[in-house]
Amino acid sequence: MAKAKIKWLGHASVEVETLEHIIFFDPWIEENPKCSLKLSDIKKASAVCVTHGHNDHIGDSFKIVKQTGAKLICSPEIAFYADRKGLKYDEATYPLNIGGSWKSGAFSITMVSAEHTSDIMGEEFEKDGTIIPGSGCCGYILDIADGPVIYYSGDTGVFGDMALIRDLYRPEVAILTIGGKYNMGIREGAYAAALILPEYLIAVHHGTFEDQMLDLDQLASEMKVRAPRVQLVRIKPGESYEYP
Repeated sequence: MAKAKIKWLGHASVEVETLEHIIFFDPWIEENPKCSLKLSDIKKASAVCVTHGHNDHIGDSFKIVKQTGAKLICSPEIAFYADRKGLKYDEATYPLNIGGSWKSGAFSITMVSAEHTSDIMGEEFEKDGTIIPGSGCCGYILDIADGPVIYYSGDTGVFGDMALIRDLYRPEVAILTIGGKYNMGIREGAYAAALILPEYLIAVHHGTFEDQMLDLDQLASEMKVRAPRVQLVRIKPGESYEYP
């Protein structure tokens, strides 16, 4: 099986590296207090996946696409917004909706449901607080040829149709946002693990701000009860986990 290296960049930002490709999920780099990676250091990317338009998730995705030539995978609404910022719709971007996929020779990316509110907090929000309609949030399934299937949840609460994600895609690794304020808490995260049943769970979107901390020992204890077959992967921002 081909290896995949999953690097937590801090907050909800994740980089997945295979032998030939680099895929980013919600890359918030420049203003991310937990990210040590510099935007100027990013020279290569095949795809940049954005789950929703909150500024800590849309982050630096447009800049990375422009400097690497990667494809921006996102909702139509974010793609229309990106078009206004110089990323031509359906050329620099590949807009999807729930259930849709973008395929390359080496991997595919499928958009799946998430339960989270979101409009777009872009440059206008940074300037004067203007929020643009953005059509909510999604998650993604990254299916690597001859490699693992990775589920990136995006910001979400736990929801029953995570069982459909389990049955349809069988992810070996689930990357879940568990921060307890804008997404799942410990109880919900452990229950999500039971619904999805990956081999490994990586918790992100915690430890950045004081009101979004996570006790990993408590999460592990809850998972032993609700999802004993799922192993919690403990990594810090800047660290990586390699599967298999």
